[in-house]
Amino acid sequence: MNTLVADTSVIINGNLSEQITSGSIRDFEIIIPQAVFDELQSQASNHKEQGFVGLEQIQKLNKLSEDFGLKIILKGSHPDIDDIKFAASGRIDALIIDIAKQNDAVLYTSDKVQHLVAEAEDVKTVFLQPKIVQEELEFLKFFDNTTMSIHLKENQYPLAKRGKPGEFLLTKIGEDILSKDYLKMISSQILSATNISDSSTIEISKTGASVIQHNDYRIAITYPPFSESYEITIVHPTVKLSLDDYTISEALMKRLTDRAEGILISGAPGSGKSTLASGLANFYHDQDKIVKTFESPRDLQVDAGITQYSKLDGSFDNTADILLLVRPDYTIFDEVRRREDFTTFSDLRLTGVGMVGVIHA
Repeated sequence: MNTLVADTSVIINGNLSEQITSGSIRDFEIIIPQAVFDELQSQASNHKEQGFVGLEQIQKLNKLSEDFGLKIILKGSHPDIDDIKFAASGRIDALIIDIAKQNDAVLYTSDKVQHLVAEAEDVKTVFLQPKIVQEELEFLKFFDNTTMSIHLKENQYPLAKRGKPGEFLLTKIGEDILSKDYLKMISSQILSATNISDSSTIEISKTGASVIQHNDYRIAITYPPFSESYEITIVHPTVKLSLDDYTISEALMKRLTDRAEGILISGAPGSGKSTLASGLANFYHDQDKIVKTFESPRDLQVDAGITQYSKLDGSFDNTADILLLVRPDYTIFDEVRRREDFTTFSDLRLTGVGMVGVIHA
């Protein structure tokens, strides 16, 4: 019987079960490292969606095992607290590769780095990268070209804000009450896409809340204990405007062009602040200026030549240290909210960097 070791990535994204049901994997001994199981259990205990998805996938693998001649076993020692705490630094991945070595097994992974490390250590490995088609994501059916955001909450009707910045209506977009299982299915799809897509990133992952940027969709998922029930909010820009699309006087345009290095854009949610900030960023980029952005999450619609920065080690202060080394002409600081954000903004402006800040008011 052939032996394979499954890492966390191929379990969470459902790739391994897909290979089994397609007939590509039969009569195998599948080793799930104890470190993988404990990491998923830890995530689930901390109410992180990846943990629940991974444990459900292991249940699915156990159900498939009888029909496809598989033997699924747990092997390896329990990781210590530091191993789980520093999983993002590669501690769990190293334990998984050790299990593959000890059992002369093939490592199955959807993690490119893990695949390359295994090859470097002369461990047999298979890299699985499923093609998730954009249209397959369930939440896309709620969007049309006028939908600014959708609001999906457990035991409620689906709602959407439709219109344009500053002029929109909250509309019911379905006749069926949303169930928790349905919302969890949507979340699982999004997380699977995030794990294999270069255009998707998990911007925030906390107990009971995740924020994901998938292409130009900003997705906020909340669930107990953070919120009293399961909820998914997805924001999508409906327009991309240049400064030419605004009614700007000649005097103001000259000021923006010649000597407007300190700008604050304020307004209520949905009034078009970020749309205007994106327009300014692209305007300065077209004027042959070096432009960067500060965003968390990164969801401004800017030209490819503009680099979008997030928080470095959880702080825009750290990002500012890097920013000064790359010498930008303008920085777009999206959503200046906390006291320290205003301090960072003013410090950068005092160094001579042109700053455009977005604030809620």
